[in-house]
Amino acid sequence: MSPFKRRTGAVGDAIGRLLFPPVCPGCQVAITGVDTVCPACWAKLRFIERPYCEVLGLPFAYDLGEGFLSAEAIADPPPFARLRAAVIYQDLAARLVTALKYGDRTDLVPLMAGWMARSGAELLGDADVVVPVPLHAGRLWRRRFNQSAEIARLLARNADIAFAPLALRRVKPTRSQVGLGSRQRWDNVRGAFRVIDARRQEIDGRRVLLVDDVYTTGATAASATRALKRAGATDVDVLTFARVAAGME
Repeated sequence: MSPFKRRTGAVGDAIGRLLFPPVCPGCQVAITGVDTVCPACWAKLRFIERPYCEVLGLPFAYDLGEGFLSAEAIADPPPFARLRAAVIYQDLAARLVTALKYGDRTDLVPLMAGWMARSGAELLGDADVVVPVPLHAGRLWRRRFNQSAEIARLLARNADIAFAPLALRRVKPTRSQVGLGSRQRWDNVRGAFRVIDARRQEIDGRRVLLVDDVYTTGATAASATRALKRAGATDVDVLTFARVAAGME
């Protein structure tokens, strides 16, 4: 980019900030920077930090030692290797997910992807390709965009990792998981995903980072992981913006 274009771009950005100052996505008060929230809303977010289960990313109340696993991971090991999420799915975090998914708030993608990149830095560093959890074609047509794909696209671009948005396909028109019980969720997504033969080379022999907005019971992540492994993925990690805490499902 030429120096002239850089200067005019900077001037344009400054004018834009003057005419349309950034506001907090949580409460709409004016804030000084973009892709962040105000102090009051920040206090409503529960970021997931160590110590946590090294497999499921469930936070522990106190440090139980390096590599310690949760009872859930021991009793029912998931098909994926590791799960990481930026925040607990409650209060403001839940409202941000809803605003992106159902309110067309794609402006929230940089904010959410930024927090996810921080919590999933190790997973991003090990990944060969980033794959979003897909929507069924009918739901994608109605919603017009896939929120998980938009987040995954930015994560892959910022980390300079291959992005394969079409490798994994949702072949079963599943019901919305909202309102379903745990068993119903598992039944709903059983056999829902497939890697089509034309895209198999994007997955075969590679470590995949599967990206979604929320992890609840793990049914969707598990079903998608199995499809990726059937296509030859060496392993699969999962990165989400939020996850439900133990006892909140």
